[in-house]
Amino acid sequence: MTHISEVKFRRVLKCFCEDIPATSTANLSAINRNTVQRIFTLLRDRIVDMAIEESKPFVGDIEVDESYFGPRRVRGKRGRGASGKIPVLGLHKRQGRVFLSVVKNCSKAELMPILQGRIVEGSDVYTDGWKAYDGLVTNGYQHHRVHHAMA
Repeated sequence: MTHISEVKFRRVLKCFCEDIPATSTANLSAINRNTVQRIFTLLRDRIVDMAIEESKPFVGDIEVDESYFGPRRVRGKRGRGASGKIPVLGLHKRQGRVFLSVVKNCSKAELMPILQGRIVEGSDVYTDGWKAYDGLVTNGYQHHRVHHAMA
C-alpha cells in the first residue's frame, strides 16, 4: 500500500466520491496518477466486498426490532404511528452485521417479507412482543420474545 497523509487520502476519497477521473484527481491532489489509480482500485474492490457481504443472509442468533426516527418532540400521538416519524426495521446478528431498512409501516405484511428474505430458516430470532412478529415460528424460525416491560 502507498504511504500518503490522511489529508491527501481524504482529498483523493472526495474526488472518488465525486466521480472525478484518476488523472484529474492526481492533478488536483499533487499525487502520482498511478498511486491515485491504485487507491481508486482498492476503493472499488472494497465496495464490491461490502456488496457481497451485504447480500448474504443472516444465520444464527438474530435480534430484530423496529423503531421510529424523526423529530424529538411531536405534539399529539406518541410511539407507533406518531406523525412525522419514520419507521425503521433493524436486524442485528449477535457479534456481527447489522441491516437497517426504512419501512412504510411496521405491520406484519410489511415486515415478514424482509425477514424471510434476510434471515435463514432455522435461525434463532429474538424480538419484542410486537404482534407483527407473530408467525415467525410457522415460517421456520426459532422465535424468542424479550418482554421489556416486565418489572
